Amino acid sequence: MKLFDFPISRTQVLLQHGVLLCVAVLSFSFLNAQGNIGSQMVGAWVINDDLSDNSDDQVEEAIEAGGGDGGRGFFNRREDFYRGGPPEHELYDRLTYDDVLSIEFSEPEFRFTYEDNYIRVFHTDGRRRRTTANDFFEGGGSDWSEGNIEVEALVVEARPRDGGFATEIYTLENDGNRLRIEMLIQPLSFREPIELVRYYDRVE
Repeated sequence: MKLFDFPISRTQVLLQHGVLLCVAVLSFSFLNAQGNIGSQMVGAWVINDDLSDNSDDQVEEAIEAGGGDGGRGFFNRREDFYRGGPPEHELYDRLTYDDVLSIEFSEPEFRFTYEDNYIRVFHTDGRRRRTTANDFFEGGGSDWSEGNIEVEALVVEARPRDGGFATEIYTLENDGNRLRIEMLIQPLSFREPIELVRYYDRVE
């Protein structure tokens, strides 16, 4: 049964077709951007120390912001001072201290390889409990991550074994030859999060 029977003009038909075409073009552009950011990140990367935050400084800032004592002292400036600790903190260390990163992408799966052949696999298709980083202790839990491509950025949410979390935002700069990673890292034992930005240059 027709409730309304208004005549539709040729102009209205053309307008409707135009709107549908615009929606289709925008949808295609968005999907194409999703594929591009993943494929553009593929390759080998090495840290740019000049542009990156100092990881020890940022960790110490978070410790002191939470009321703790950083412990380095004025004269103790050993590199990677805060690296190490319990096995369940391994993923945090990889994010904040590793100088090399290799990225592979076969939609919807990302495969990140850090130093010491530490492998992290996650997906961007919305599946539940996506895995994994290497499990370094028998009978323990496992790290897991999930990714979401948002136009020109890859957003990764991680749940390390200690029960904390990390959020990472990956973007490309310098015509795709520089990788910027903005991180908010919250180990379970920290009262305040670690805020850190690291830059990697593409290795040809």
